[in-house]
Amino acid sequence: MIHETYYQLVEKQEKFLTRINEKDVDFYNGIFERYKYPVITRHHVPIHWRFDVNKETNPHFMERLGINAAFNPGAIYFEGKYYMVVRTEGHDRKSIFALAVSDNGIDQFRFIDTPLVWEDIDKEETNIYDMRLVKHEDGWIYGIYCSESKDPDADPFDTSSAVAQAALVRTKDLKSWERLPNIQTPSPQQRNVVLHPEFIDGKYAFYTRPQDGFISTGSGGGIAFGVCEDIKKPVIASETVIDERKYHTVCEAKNGQGPAPIKTEKGWIHIAHGVRNTAAGLRYVLYVFATSLEDPAKIIAKPGGYFISPYDNERVGDVSNVIFCNGAVVNEHNEVFIYYASSDTRIHVATTTIEKLIDYTFNTPEDPFRSLESAALRNALIEKNNELLK
Repeated sequence: MIHETYYQLVEKQEKFLTRINEKDVDFYNGIFERYKYPVITRHHVPIHWRFDVNKETNPHFMERLGINAAFNPGAIYFEGKYYMVVRTEGHDRKSIFALAVSDNGIDQFRFIDTPLVWEDIDKEETNIYDMRLVKHEDGWIYGIYCSESKDPDADPFDTSSAVAQAALVRTKDLKSWERLPNIQTPSPQQRNVVLHPEFIDGKYAFYTRPQDGFISTGSGGGIAFGVCEDIKKPVIASETVIDERKYHTVCEAKNGQGPAPIKTEKGWIHIAHGVRNTAAGLRYVLYVFATSLEDPAKIIAKPGGYFISPYDNERVGDVSNVIFCNGAVVNEHNEVFIYYASSDTRIHVATTTIEKLIDYTFNTPEDPFRSLESAALRNALIEKNNELLK
């Protein structure tokens, strides 16, 4: 017998799921548009994923498998719909991957089917999260995610030390997934690994983030580039840093590739995250750069400062003052949907176009790296505008 509370919660949730999202009319920068509501929260997760609906085994209709947060999604535009592989974190702190879909990409996302699973080839793997999705020219859709396990070299009483590696899966229909071996690199720890959508000289190309420790990058210098011959034996022999961390910038402490780069007529446009230290802890923002169509490892444009930062209520959550993106899609109208999470808690969308993204990337001044030079740059803009405003 189904508990009567189930139907009450489903009715309430249905009103929430069918709510129309609206552009945030109070926000304007000419680059992208924000929206009033998050596109996915923990409240989007189906009732029957959280509650035992049987009245006999759950007479008080208690939540048996609670959801803490839904964030950091991989994203893909597939067969005319907008799909996200959502990092769905339970009350037990374990993250699982769940598929959500929307017809328009800005509202009415629904979790579908059941959480994703594949062959369990790594028995030491404890947690999985932050999948990047890319449709490669070889015909497969690949997902690369962070595979976390306890550090085998840690002291027996150290329960926090961990090792992060880049795990690899692939699919052709988003339903059946094949687990491939972990990506091997020269780095002892690896996060934020992204597959380039096209072959480079017949090889699979990757953006990596070499780091010495689970949290700190140590000698890891930023976003790197490397290739491998065989995707079924993904060994990257060398990593070359293409976008370095730099003192007193938005990526002073760490930086990493977000989603797969977006191909445009002027170059590959990358959305990355940058991290800096503050008195209140680490602050994560997004920034943009472009690499050459002929050489995706060569940066040809890099606007100064951040692209998207925590805004208003986005600042508050499980890990406050954080914006993170590992999913962005482009539809047939050259509209760009950037799915970003705020404070490790919920998912938002920012929309723009390829045209605007190119304009922002190639026409925004670069960071001069010094305050007096920044002042001179702003003064030049003011003087130019004053001539027109006379």
